[in-house]
Amino acid sequence: MSMEVIGLGTALPAGQVSQAEAAELSSRLIGLSEDQEDWLTELYQLTGIKCRHLSGLRAFGDLGVWERSEQGPTTQLRMEIYEEQVRPLAIEATRKALAAADTHPDEITHLVTVSCTGFVAPGFDIGLIAGLPLAPTVQRTHVGFMGCHGAINGLKVARAFAESQPSGRVLLCAAELCSLHFQFGWDSNRSVANALFGDGAAALVGAVPDPIRPSDAWKLTGSGSCLIPDTEDAMGWKIGDHGFQMHLSKRITHLIAEHIKPWLHDWLDSRDLAIEDVATWAIHPGGPRILESVMGPLGLDERAVEVSRNVLSEYGNMSSPTILFILDRLRRRGAPRPCVALAFGPGLAIEAALFS
Repeated sequence: MSMEVIGLGTALPAGQVSQAEAAELSSRLIGLSEDQEDWLTELYQLTGIKCRHLSGLRAFGDLGVWERSEQGPTTQLRMEIYEEQVRPLAIEATRKALAAADTHPDEITHLVTVSCTGFVAPGFDIGLIAGLPLAPTVQRTHVGFMGCHGAINGLKVARAFAESQPSGRVLLCAAELCSLHFQFGWDSNRSVANALFGDGAAALVGAVPDPIRPSDAWKLTGSGSCLIPDTEDAMGWKIGDHGFQMHLSKRITHLIAEHIKPWLHDWLDSRDLAIEDVATWAIHPGGPRILESVMGPLGLDERAVEVSRNVLSEYGNMSSPTILFILDRLRRRGAPRPCVALAFGPGLAIEAALFS
């Protein structure tokens, strides 16, 4: 069986900032030497990002906390802003998805939410039930702290729910406010995260295909995972007193380049497909070097990653919603199938989804 994608919607918060403006703001907040400032400016330019939505930084400015602490706002304040801002963003993306699916909120039987940039109970899943509103009997599942591949994990859960109740409708919503975790103070590793991440939300409505009235909608037909051995130190983050502190190793691109093709070959082979059979790629652009670490081993050209690169350029890395932004564009332009979606996250783990 499979899950048909019958509607998809995206949303962005206020607070759009050009990458040049973001570099200037970062320099001011961190307090850099001349050499450090030159390095930071070049780093921001090399990301390939033109602009991002940084609602967290805007909120910090509105509250006047930029200059009150060398380490920036406390985690408590960051979580208060998350609680305030994530719900309306998730509702906006979800309403668009429901409208695209021609689905009334009462028809949703299962709700899957995804986020790794904030935690509060009750969460924004309850906010969706109250704000749309959804039926109080909707079955809820939250996928948390899984990073950039979180939406693919959410898709697995959504597909399982859809297949377990073929008459139902499943709603998936991924919402992230990455800019809430901007790190103050000089640290070259954390500056990379500061330069890449943005905010956004995306939602998807799924259902089991109707055997009587078949459609050409995109169908999630498979998923796969690969945990690369001995890579727990390559990517991760911890909750600190001043936000979530992310670590990105220089080994990440090498590890992906080394392991992506052998694993992907075996995974596709188990589905009677070869890498050459994949017509469209939706690759999560953690950064420009992540794309390159996939392109080389798989023999992909720039056309294969055009949409992924454009989403990175226009919005930055929004963590979990990013792959849904890419899939939305590919669907809208009628991209050929099969399509393979790939994303990478803490572990170091590779997550994949197959659409036909």
